[in-house]
Amino acid sequence: MELDIFCENNGKYYRIEEGSRISELLSMTGCQCRFPVIAALENNMLKELGRRLYAPSRIRFIDRSHPDGRRTYMRSLCFVVQRAVSEIFPGKCLTYDYSLPNGLYAEIREPGCNPGEKPVIVKINDRDVEDIRTAAKRLISADIPFIKRKTGAEEAARIFNANLQPQKAELLESLGRFTSSIYTFDGHQDTFYGPLAPSSGLLDTYDIYRFGDGFCIRWPSINDPERLTAFRMQDKLYSVLKENSDWCHIMGVSGVGSLNKCILEGKARQLINISEALHERKYAQIADMIYSRRDKIRIVAIAGPSSSAKTTTSKRIALQCMVLGLNPVVIELDNYFVNREFTPLDENGEYDFESLKAMDLKLLNSNLNDLLDGKEIEMPRFNFATGKREYHGDMLKMEDDDILIIEGIHALNPEMTSEVDAGRIFKVYASALTSLSLDENNNISTSDNRLLRRIVRDSRTRGVSPEDTILRWPSVRSGETRNIFPFQENADAMFNSALIFELPALKYYVAPLLRRISPKSEAYTEAVRLLKFLDYTITLSPEELGAIPPTSIMREFIGGSSL
Repeated sequence: MELDIFCENNGKYYRIEEGSRISELLSMTGCQCRFPVIAALENNMLKELGRRLYAPSRIRFIDRSHPDGRRTYMRSLCFVVQRAVSEIFPGKCLTYDYSLPNGLYAEIREPGCNPGEKPVIVKINDRDVEDIRTAAKRLISADIPFIKRKTGAEEAARIFNANLQPQKAELLESLGRFTSSIYTFDGHQDTFYGPLAPSSGLLDTYDIYRFGDGFCIRWPSINDPERLTAFRMQDKLYSVLKENSDWCHIMGVSGVGSLNKCILEGKARQLINISEALHERKYAQIADMIYSRRDKIRIVAIAGPSSSAKTTTSKRIALQCMVLGLNPVVIELDNYFVNREFTPLDENGEYDFESLKAMDLKLLNSNLNDLLDGKEIEMPRFNFATGKREYHGDMLKMEDDDILIIEGIHALNPEMTSEVDAGRIFKVYASALTSLSLDENNNISTSDNRLLRRIVRDSRTRGVSPEDTILRWPSVRSGETRNIFPFQENADAMFNSALIFELPALKYYVAPLLRRISPKSEAYTEAVRLLKFLDYTITLSPEELGAIPPTSIMREFIGGSSL
């Protein structure tokens, strides 16, 4: 039987035999992308090139410049590095712990860590990293295929345990599934939660470098796939993520499998209470840092990427400052936009409200300095309907115990307050820096975590559809890359707004929203990916969701906040 297949890349139909692989269609079409084709979208669903076709379909070939092609590239490269490490460190376990802007952080660990214990890390040196790099280069040069097959859950569990991956076996058990997809590469077997490349020879742009207690893998940049992600020292960010990872292990929740187990055992409320107590402790620590420097500090600047819960974070820090006798006064940076006609335009000719030049920095710095000098000022109000700044007699003067709190995407950028004494500003970076992983070699993206938060919040409070939120997300991330991430290490303190229970909580709200997106939508591929990712977590019940306190960061997204 023959099938009619439409190729979106060139707008042509092709007739192929039922059961043919997508790679055979690629050969027929002769389609080429900017980079070698690494995967395909079949009816807007990501598939490996080795997949067989059994029904009429629409096919779009993608390369690493496409978001899903880039993820396919990253997963495949992770498997290559995992294989290289298994050669050099037999009997050890490679763990991909969390994402940094520089790349993916990994550690080599001793096997057999018990729940509630911090893992024992194998210390590596520059020579070890060079050996890993050499082995990976050899495996890539050999252009070895990634071969996929289906197997029963029991066999898969045996493979995972033999690989020293108990988290992966625990996750499979917690889901109660009967089968699992297994990939084989150079005789090594494992599973990844998404397609892999056809073979290792496509992975020609990468680097491996020593970092912290382990190493980082760098891969093509989102904005420029020809080049690697830019390198910056990120010691503060690394320390926060490391602390959270260690805390997860102490809690006995090192992966989603153990998190699922806790929920199934009725321990969700305990996880919620402990997580909230940890946040409260962190708020108090930041307030203590501010109070200890109260003779000098008069401004607290808070910045962070989208859906990091900056609003709740600033309010909770303000409450802790009040406990210490300080009086927080909030200044909304949105009131310092330049009039609409002076707003810079982006590359598409649209208003770029995320540009630093969209703010009246001269007025902001003048007002801040007047307040620090004890003068009274009239605060501006920006009318978003007219695009003009207005004044309505809102007077402000700082008293002895007052402390200004400003929150915005540019708050850590030295240019924003270039005319204010930097020694009088305490800078806080807030972000949802999750270090919880699906298992040993499949980490959870902090960006995905924030996207899920934003989908729920936008739908609930702003009337924005999940589809529109997903389609706008690449632009949001591009703005974060330009305006926020380069300055995060300027922070005096970092607050990690991630909560260990939040994926099971968000799933309750976001899964129904994602399922409404039409298969014909441009957002469908991403919706399917997020649903598949959420499918590995157990959903909190309405009763368990009710245990989330009204002051929780999670309430900023799911509703019910008392702040």
